[in-house]
Amino acid sequence: MNVQIKYFASIRERLGRATEQWDGTAATLGELRRALVQRDALEDHPLAAGRAVRIALNQVMCEEEAALTPGCEVAFFPPVTGG
Repeated sequence: MNVQIKYFASIRERLGRATEQWDGTAATLGELRRALVQRDALEDHPLAAGRAVRIALNQVMCEEEAALTPGCEVAFFPPVTGG
């Protein structure tokens, strides 16, 4: 399934890219996240399990159980605080 991925803030900086096309077999956001971590094999990966990450699917905040669809847009970003 072809997916457009966008990375923001510290995740973008750590991975060294803002966007990418991904074509794989993940069916959910969680599966995609795990596949990206396995593919990159980075120490202290910014998308690793246990890391605070927000995920949007087609510009709507979603949980990791949300289903991917062909051509969808997925955005990963760290949680933000304001004050």
